[in-house]
Amino acid sequence: MVKSNPRKNDPRRDQPTDEAHQDEFVFGRHAVEEALREGSNKTINKLFVQKDLNSDPVRVIVEKAKKQKILVSQVPKVKLDLLTDGGNHQGVMVAMAPYAYATIDELFAHAEGHDPFFLILDNLEDPQNLGSILRTADAVGVDGIIIPKHRAVGLTSTVAKVSTGAIEHVPVARVTNLAQTIKTLKERGLWIFGTAMDGQDFRQWNAKGKVALVIGNEGKGISPGLAKLMDATLTIPMVGHVQSLNASVAAGILMYQGFTSRGGK
Repeated sequence: MVKSNPRKNDPRRDQPTDEAHQDEFVFGRHAVEEALREGSNKTINKLFVQKDLNSDPVRVIVEKAKKQKILVSQVPKVKLDLLTDGGNHQGVMVAMAPYAYATIDELFAHAEGHDPFFLILDNLEDPQNLGSILRTADAVGVDGIIIPKHRAVGLTSTVAKVSTGAIEHVPVARVTNLAQTIKTLKERGLWIFGTAMDGQDFRQWNAKGKVALVIGNEGKGISPGLAKLMDATLTIPMVGHVQSLNASVAAGILMYQGFTSRGGK
C-alpha cells in the first residue's frame, strides 16, 4: 500500500505523480488480503510469496491473486526481508503502482449524504502516527484526511502497514497550502476545531454539523499561522505527571469524541 486512497478500478491510479516512479510494497497477510480485495491486476503488479510456505492463509492469498490474473512469484525469505527492510511480512508481499492522492472535492464526494467530518494534520512527521490515525479515522467514520505536501510525512509503505488496511478506505488529500485550504473549507461551511492548552474540555465538544479537526505537529503543535484560523479550540485534561500525548493518541481521543457527539455516524 502506499500512496493514497485507492478505490477499485480508480482511474486516478493511472495518473503519474511527482513521487510515483516505482512500485510500492505492501506486506503482511492482512494488508495483502485487503490490497487484493480492493485492487486488481491493473493496480497490483505482482504477488511475492515466500518459498516453501504452504499455510492455508497463504494458499488463499495465492488463489485470489491467480483468479485476478496477478503474477505470483516464489522468492526466498531473504529477498522478502530485504524488500521489506526487515518488516514482519509473514511470507507475502505485493508490488503495487503508487496511489494517487484524493482532491478536496473528492473528500466532499466521499461525505455525500451527510455532514462531512475531516481531519487536518499540520506537518505530522512520524509515519507510525499517520498510520495509526488512519486506522482510527476509518473506525470512527472520518470522511477524509488532509495533509500538507511539504515538511510532512506522506503515504509511505510504513504508513500503509501500520494502518492495517485503513489506507484503502480513508481518502487522503495532499495540499500545497494548509492555511488556504482551511479558508476554502470555511467558505464551504465547515467549522474548524484545533487543539490548545486553554481550549474547551474536549468532553464538551459538540461535533455535529460540518466540521474539521486540526491535529498539530508531534513536538510543536499547531503552527501559529493555522492557530489563528481556528473557530474554536479543544484541550484534553490530564492529571498525571506527563502533560502531553502522542499525536496519534490525542487524535484518537478527539476523533472518538467527535464520533460520539455526532451520534455515532
